[in-house]
Amino acid sequence: MKFLRRLLDSQANKFEKGGKYERLYPLWEALDSFLYSPGEVTRESSHIRDSLDLKRLMITVVIALIPCILFGMYNTGLQANLALAQLGIEAATSWQAEVLKMLNIGFNPESIFANTIHGALYFLPLLAVSYGVGGAWEALFSIVRKHEFNEGFLVTGMLFPLVLPPTLPLWQAALGISFGIVVGKEIFGGVGRNFLNPALTCRAFLYFAYPAQISGDAVWVAVDGYSGATPLSTVASSGMEVMQQSVSWMDAFLGFVPGSIGETSTLACLIGAAILVMTGIGSWRIMVSVLIGAFTLSFFFNSVSSSTNLMFAMTPGWHLVLGGFAFGLVFMATDPVSASMTHTGQWFYGILIGLMTVLIRVVNPAFPEGIMLAILFGNVWAPVIDFYVVKANIKRRKQRHAQ
Repeated sequence: MKFLRRLLDSQANKFEKGGKYERLYPLWEALDSFLYSPGEVTRESSHIRDSLDLKRLMITVVIALIPCILFGMYNTGLQANLALAQLGIEAATSWQAEVLKMLNIGFNPESIFANTIHGALYFLPLLAVSYGVGGAWEALFSIVRKHEFNEGFLVTGMLFPLVLPPTLPLWQAALGISFGIVVGKEIFGGVGRNFLNPALTCRAFLYFAYPAQISGDAVWVAVDGYSGATPLSTVASSGMEVMQQSVSWMDAFLGFVPGSIGETSTLACLIGAAILVMTGIGSWRIMVSVLIGAFTLSFFFNSVSSSTNLMFAMTPGWHLVLGGFAFGLVFMATDPVSASMTHTGQWFYGILIGLMTVLIRVVNPAFPEGIMLAILFGNVWAPVIDFYVVKANIKRRKQRHAQ
């Protein structure tokens, strides 16, 4: 590693001000910061509470995502191999299936290795597109604005493919990440200035621009000709009893159900939540308040009941384990940039998201997955919530000083 350090140092003058490649400094700095700690440090006393910087924060979030990534790849392959077991191996016509045949891995749903490799062949291309296209936009804006390449994209580029169905065309993934980075973040000034979660902005764009590829029964299992509804869709169309005949609560909690690549396992999300809370990266107040809001409204709908809307019967426990609820409350709602920043505001912000999630799921059965729109709605209101919380705090302090 000393050789690499000397190589980077020897080329630094070419990228710094006045150098031959001055305009490409953000790219050189991004590579140097990714491999090593920043070279510039404070020499005098400074007001620092801990050693956390943006790079360590983002890496911690990526580490918290690892359980969702690993299980997401496994479950994607598992659902595909289970479908092939019903349809026959001859139904495996994708290029991923051809690679598995060439490597002689097979399509055995009982093999952890076969399932994980099969799922990885769907996840890794989406991840590569997310980082490649999104990183190119980040680099372009860094060069034009002459600022450093921000590590915030490390998380956005990882979150985006995890909230996608495995069958999404790669060119649509490229369009989605482009919209989220450019329109959802960069036009507002980049990291720290965006008021919407970039990864959810990407997914929202795809949902409304290409609904056939981001929703529907045929997109969740990566096998051509196979149609399998998600449990949430089954509840909306057929009711809880029909859904529970094919999916148990424990299967849904563990994640053995069709869905977006990284969202199905509530257990994996809870492991990530524990990492974020213990490291102080994720706000436990937001996580708890989202649960309070969702469970409260869910109890209300259960008590009211409805003969025409089957979603009224879904209990709070089922809301937690179905769809992207757990993934959203752990990794999306807690985004430190787009979420409320005041402690009191985080309670109102989280409760609002929880209420909106269940409201969208239940009142609008045509769109059973409500966490995405609920979080984006909460993002819009977060500055307003913080404004009034701060205003109330100032008013209380003035009253104390007046006394």
